[in-house]
Amino acid sequence: MENAISVKNIYKQYKLYKGKMDRIFDALGLRPFSKYKEHNALNGVSFDVAQGECIGIIGTNGAGKSTILKIITGVVSPTSGEVVVNGRISALLELGAGFNQEYTGIENIYLNGTMIGMSKEEVDEKLDDILKFADIGEYVYQPVKTYSSGMFVRLAFAVAINVDPEILIVDEALSVGDVFFQAKCYQKFEEFKNAGKTILFVSHDLSSIEKYCDRAILLNKGTLVADGSPKDTIDLYKQILVGQSENGKLKRSDDGTQDYGDKKVEITDYKFMDDTGRETTTYMKGSSFSVKVRIHANTDVQAPIVALTIRNIKGIDVTGTNTMMEKCDIGPLKAGEERLVTFTQKIDLQGGEYLISLGCTRFEEYELRVYHRLYDVTSIAVVSSKDTVGYYDMNSHVTVE
Repeated sequence: MENAISVKNIYKQYKLYKGKMDRIFDALGLRPFSKYKEHNALNGVSFDVAQGECIGIIGTNGAGKSTILKIITGVVSPTSGEVVVNGRISALLELGAGFNQEYTGIENIYLNGTMIGMSKEEVDEKLDDILKFADIGEYVYQPVKTYSSGMFVRLAFAVAINVDPEILIVDEALSVGDVFFQAKCYQKFEEFKNAGKTILFVSHDLSSIEKYCDRAILLNKGTLVADGSPKDTIDLYKQILVGQSENGKLKRSDDGTQDYGDKKVEITDYKFMDDTGRETTTYMKGSSFSVKVRIHANTDVQAPIVALTIRNIKGIDVTGTNTMMEKCDIGPLKAGEERLVTFTQKIDLQGGEYLISLGCTRFEEYELRVYHRLYDVTSIAVVSSKDTVGYYDMNSHVTVE
C-alpha cells in the first residue's frame, strides 16, 4: 500500500533571541552583534503513514507535535529532511491558522477551499454541507474576528472536514466546542476512516487516541521515542509524564506486567475475589467483586494513595477509583509498615474481557509522585446474559402502559 505521508529524518532548529535588536542584527547579517541560542524542536524524526491509517501524535508540551504537523502541511519549512505527501491535505491547526480575521465566514470558506486547490464550483457544491455542519447561523456573514472561540472552531472544522480531502490533519482543535459538537466531529472521524481517508491528529485526549487510532506516535523533546499500538505508546507516555521512563522503553517485571515507580511504597501482593470470598477472575454481571492490594513502605511516607483502574482490551480506561476519591485516608507509613486496601464494587460492566491496573501514588508539592504502578496485572471476565449499549449497564427499569 502506498504511503500517504512519509516523514524522513526531519530536523527543525529555531533561534531563541535575547531581545528584539538581536533578531534585527541577525536578519541584517550582523551576527557578531546578535545574541541567541539554538533550540532543536525536532531531532531526526522519521515515520510513514499508510493510506487509510488514523495516526495519533502525543507528547508533553514542547515535544514537537505541532511543529511536525506544520512541516507536513507546508506551513513551516524543516531545517533539514524531507516530507513526501500523496494526496490533498485539509488541515486544522491552531485556532486562526488559514483564516483572515477581516473576512466573513463565507469569504473564509472560499479562501480555504482555494488554498487547498479547489475551484469555486467545487466549494459551491460543498457550501450547504459546510454551513449545516458549522451551524452558526447568520454569523457566517460576519467577520470572523467577531466570533467566539467556539463559533470559530465550528466553522474551521466544518470547512476542513467537508472539502473532501484525502488526508485530514488536526491539531487539538476538538478541545474547543461543546460536547454535542465534539460528538459530531468524532462521528465524522468514523465516516472518514470507513471511507479509507487518512487522518493524522494531535490530541491530549488519550481516550480518543486509543479509540480512533490504528497507531500512536510519541514525541519527547523533539525526538520520536515510540511508534506502535495506541495502548503501549500511551503507557509509555504516562511514564514520561512522571519522569520515570527508561530510554523510551517500558519497564516490565519478570511476569510481563508493566511496572514502574520509585518504590518508596511497593505493591507486594494483590488478590481478586467474588462475592463469596473465592479467589477468581470470572464474575457474573450484577454481582460484586473485591480487589485486595497490599502495600509495603520502604521508607517513611505521608498518606499514599492506592488506585484501581479497569481498562478494556483496547487499552481504554473504562472506570477506576482510588483511596483519595473514596475519602479513605491510609495515613502516614513508617519504613517497614504495610497496609491492606480492599476495593469492593458491583459489576455493571457489559460482558467481556477487561484488564486491571493498580497503582500507589502521592501528591508532593502539587506534583504527582508515582511510588509503584502495575499495568495489566490480570484480566477479568464478566459473564452476562444481557448487554446494553456502551461500557456499562444503566440498570434501567422499563415499563409499558
